[in-house]
Amino acid sequence: MKLYTIGFTKKSACTFFDELLGSTDARRVVDVRLRPSSQLSGFARASKSGGDLEFLLERLCGMDYVHVPELAPSVELFTSYRGGEIEWDEYAERYTALLGQRGVEFQLDPSVFADGVLLCSEDTPERCHRRLAAEYLRRHWGEVEIVHL
Repeated sequence: MKLYTIGFTKKSACTFFDELLGSTDARRVVDVRLRPSSQLSGFARASKSGGDLEFLLERLCGMDYVHVPELAPSVELFTSYRGGEIEWDEYAERYTALLGQRGVEFQLDPSVFADGVLLCSEDTPERCHRRLAAEYLRRHWGEVEIVHL
């Protein structure tokens, strides 16, 4: 299974949809953000009733959209890291432990992720939970090729 990851910040809509997503064989975007409907999301704003992101993915890329909150960090963990209370290494350790506590490898259907793109806001994967989530799923599901866009 191929699993892509992407962040939307520091990217134009053209780069995001056409150059990056359009260059893949991905079928859906799997949103792993805590707050996908945030006003700060710009063109990547999603909503339960269909937002800009869902519309643009369908129209420009022919892709589906699904929000998977099980892969989002908890509010407490997110605010601790963003607020500077904890460093990246502790965040990564606690986030990975949270995935284990949630049992995401058993709860989530791998077919939803096959040829999917994990979406978050961070522009690069090095310090982003989408990378940690992809690596966690690979450890538990096996044969997962991760491609960071």
